[in-house]
Amino acid sequence: MWGGRNLAMLYRKLLPPGQLIGESWEISDRQGDVSVITNGPLAGKDLRWLMEHHERDLLGDAPSQNGKFPLLVKILDAQERLSVQVHPPASKAAELGGEPKTEMWYIAHASPAAELHVGLRHGVTRADFEQRIQNGTVANSIHRVSVGVGDAMFLPSGRVHAIGGGLVIFEIQQNSDTTYRVFDWNRTGANGKPRELHVPQSLASIDFDDFEPSLANRSFRRMGSSEVRSLVDDALFHVDLFRFSDRAAVHLKPGRLQIIGSIENRVAIASAKVVVDLHPGEFCLIPAALPSLQVIAEAGATLLCTGPGKSNLAST
Repeated sequence: MWGGRNLAMLYRKLLPPGQLIGESWEISDRQGDVSVITNGPLAGKDLRWLMEHHERDLLGDAPSQNGKFPLLVKILDAQERLSVQVHPPASKAAELGGEPKTEMWYIAHASPAAELHVGLRHGVTRADFEQRIQNGTVANSIHRVSVGVGDAMFLPSGRVHAIGGGLVIFEIQQNSDTTYRVFDWNRTGANGKPRELHVPQSLASIDFDDFEPSLANRSFRRMGSSEVRSLVDDALFHVDLFRFSDRAAVHLKPGRLQIIGSIENRVAIASAKVVVDLHPGEFCLIPAALPSLQVIAEAGATLLCTGPGKSNLAST
C-alpha cells in the first residue's frame, strides 16, 4: 500500500504490471525468496545451496546467522509513510518468537519534504509512550529528521522508526524479517479496517533510552583514486560509500565476503576470468574465497561496499 513504481523507472526492475511495489530483495537467503546465481559455472543454483555446500568459501571468517546468510539487502520504494515499528533486540528476540534486526538506510532519491521518524524525542518516557498509544498521538513521541539524497541512518534493533513518504532507500540489514508495528498513524488498511498492531511485543523491544539519533557523518576521505565515507562500522556489518569523479579502479582485499551495489553510473567487478557489469540498483556478491578483484567505476559512479563485521578497507 505504500509502494510505487520507482524500482522500474530508476533501476529497470521487472515489476508486475498495475501494482504498487515497495521492496526489491537484492541479496536474500529467506525461505521462498532466495537469490539465484546468475553467472559462472554455478549459475542457476541459489544462495541457500551455497550456504549448505560452500559456507566457508562464501563467508570466510564471518559467522552465519543460525545457518543462514547473515545479511539481507533491499531497495525500498516508499511513496507513502510506513507504520511506526521496531525490531526486537537480540536479548528479547527469542523470548518474543522473532529475530533481531539491525539495519541501515541510505537515501538514494528523496522528495523535497522527505523525512525519517527515528528514535524518541528527548524526555519521552515509557509511560508517556504507552499513554499516547491509547490516545492515538504516538507521532508526538517520535523524533523527525529531514533527509535528502546521500543521507544515511543506522538503526540498531530496539530503535523505534518509520520511513516517511517520497523516498527510495538502499537498505542493508541482518537477515531477519521480524517487524512489530506499534502505530499506524490512525489510518485504515485496504479493507477499511485498522491494520494489526503488535503493542506488547513493541513495548518489550523499544529502547526507551534512545533519544533523537543523528544521521551518519557526511564527510569523505581521499583513498587513492576515490573518496570513501563510512556509513556504518558495526560488529554486525559495515557499509562504506565510494564515489569517483573520474574513471578509476579499486582493489578489494581477498579473504572477506563483500557485497557491491551500484547507486549511480556503471560499475564493473573484474577478476582474471570474468567481468560483471553493474548498473544502478544492481548488486554483486563476492565470496571470501575469491582472489583479489578490481572494482572499475565510471566517472561519476557511486557505490556501496558492505559485508559482515567491521570494515577493512583496501588501498586503491
